[in-house]
Amino acid sequence: MPKYEELVAWAGAGHVVRAERDAVAGWRIPERQKELLVTTGIPVVDNLIGTASFQHEPEPQLRTSDGRLLYRLTQNSHGSRSPALTWAFGVDPDSGAVYYVLPDGEAWFANSSIELWLRTLHHYGLHVSGSAILNDPHADEGAAVAELGRLAVQLKAIDPPAFDGFVGYIWVEFLERWLW
Repeated sequence: MPKYEELVAWAGAGHVVRAERDAVAGWRIPERQKELLVTTGIPVVDNLIGTASFQHEPEPQLRTSDGRLLYRLTQNSHGSRSPALTWAFGVDPDSGAVYYVLPDGEAWFANSSIELWLRTLHHYGLHVSGSAILNDPHADEGAAVAELGRLAVQLKAIDPPAFDGFVGYIWVEFLERWLW
């Protein structure tokens, strides 16, 4: 499991936000998962996580289009429209799984737990921040595709269920987005 300092090493100072213990104390998720939010925190990741935005209410507030309620972990807004389009990561109180909730409420599976989500975010962020190919807008497309393929294999090893399909799985979608 990555430590706060390891996330800061690639995300930068001020770009890893830890939850206040009181904010998540009443959440109905395993204590270990709450502790990770408090001690490790959530990194800001370009185009994926704009801000860590822990809800303070003890009952889940992030509504999905299928009627489930999740605890909000992050928020990402896009556009100058009012209101702006908003996406969020949230955790299911029953399963502990993390979902990426689209502006229309559609929930895409991210990871099996907060721990596996944080490990995936760390591996992704560390890899991308250090990649000459992925950070070069003029890089050869074939080289970028090959590197994203290797990264996908590594992320799948962290949490295989996160790669069980193509539709409704945020990591598969997010890695594909790099090509556009």
